[in-house]
Amino acid sequence: MGLYLNPNAEAFTEDKNTRIYVDKSLVIGELNKLVSTREDFVCMSRPRRFGKSMVGNMISAYYSKGCDTREIFSKMKVGQEPEYDKYLNKFNVIKLDLNGWYQKSVIGRCVDDLFEILSDCLTKEFKQEFPNIEFKDNSSLPTCVGNVYAQTGEKFVIIIDEYDVLVRERVPEKLFQDYLSFLNALFKDTTLRPAIALAYITGIIPIVRDKIQSKLNEFWEYTMLRPRQFAGYIGFTEMEVEDLCNQYNVDYEECVRWYDGYKLKKDVSIFNPLSVVTAMLDGEFDSYWSATGSFEALRDYILMDFEGIRQDIVDMISGNSVEVDVESYRNTMDCFESKDDVFTYLIHLGYLSYDNKAKTCKIPNEEVRRQWILSVKQSPDYKKLMSIVNASKKLLDATVNGDEEAVAQALDAAHTEVTSPLTYNDEHCFQSAICLAYFYANTRYTLVKELPTGKGYADLVLIPYLPNIPALVIELKRNKSAESAIDQIKAKNYCQALTQYQGDLLFVGINYDEKTKEHKCKIEKLS
Repeated sequence: MGLYLNPNAEAFTEDKNTRIYVDKSLVIGELNKLVSTREDFVCMSRPRRFGKSMVGNMISAYYSKGCDTREIFSKMKVGQEPEYDKYLNKFNVIKLDLNGWYQKSVIGRCVDDLFEILSDCLTKEFKQEFPNIEFKDNSSLPTCVGNVYAQTGEKFVIIIDEYDVLVRERVPEKLFQDYLSFLNALFKDTTLRPAIALAYITGIIPIVRDKIQSKLNEFWEYTMLRPRQFAGYIGFTEMEVEDLCNQYNVDYEECVRWYDGYKLKKDVSIFNPLSVVTAMLDGEFDSYWSATGSFEALRDYILMDFEGIRQDIVDMISGNSVEVDVESYRNTMDCFESKDDVFTYLIHLGYLSYDNKAKTCKIPNEEVRRQWILSVKQSPDYKKLMSIVNASKKLLDATVNGDEEAVAQALDAAHTEVTSPLTYNDEHCFQSAICLAYFYANTRYTLVKELPTGKGYADLVLIPYLPNIPALVIELKRNKSAESAIDQIKAKNYCQALTQYQGDLLFVGINYDEKTKEHKCKIEKLS
């Protein structure tokens, strides 16, 4: 048993002993199906703090010969599955945290020698674990694995956490070339492949096509775009979060609004684990995940000068989805050729969510949307946008107070900001303007567009999640009148969807005149 070769289960035990631990052990059942097949090289990419490392600790504790974890896993979800123990503590496990190794080399000012130091440490552990096998000093990891397999037939599970850190960081060229040699020798040597029962590497971004793909093209990728069978195993599912909310007496719908939004498959939507856990323990909703990273990282990308990017960002901050082509992106951090590349990168980082069926992206939830606002706040390019966002509280107050003139003037300003001359009269942009103008309402309401109700679809319904404020049903018209919008709300019984709501209800009719480019507003109160 060593630190890196056949490690014990201490890291996994610490994870399980945290105040909130969600059992994700069924991932082992899926991995067991891949062991010693042509699909046994797995690359799992997810945003930071989504639970990749904890899953890695669990996988290590399951497969490692360095520990006996039968009692632990027999009581977990995977323990209820047939043949759950098929590979339990059966393999030699090599577990490396590449980010940890890199950071230590930076502190020790020995970056260029990182892989030499790594090889030296691993060789020492191989000598201790296999005293009857001869290993030369500073043997490479592939050489050590090959020697053991050749003389004993024993196979290995290789786990590398944050495999992409040396791709994301601006590392010295020598270190990067050493890394490529390391990957090539470990994963491209066909004579060594039978010795590896499972390779499991994790990262924030998928395999970079123009840098290391040739070294890792044996890997099956499971990403935010194509998670396949692993969709629900990294991140918390809706059922898991609902159970936590019941346990900690937390409003589930509000938790959804703050931290959900990553729909990976038709029936799988995941939450940010860090944010959910912290919200449960703190007893309040806040921006926990975004606090672990710098908003400048997001700002640098959304301020890039690509055609159409600014309008799309305005649309997404307004709550809308925009089309995105995710196929052209080469998984780089320094070579963006279009807004599609930028948006695809931000999907992998968790700043956007992706709808595979509609081929669109959007800002996933309230926590992330606040990060977007912070990122554009100081930019001259978004000065008018921020003035609309800052004015949105006054607009909401004016609506609730029935000040029709103030509402109309605020919407004039919002529509001018959101739309370009070519799309000024577009229905989509009209709705975007309204959603953006009511941006502040997100702190008090759930905004639902095109809500099925009565005899049709209400354009926009604001359902309060705070007490003592009215619900709003908003109907939009063009070149007609605000009064006709109110009449339609009544005639088609749009308030039917709010029959369970016990508070006051406001009907808000808004008309836009294409000739004058002005809005008119009519507000009626229904108690």
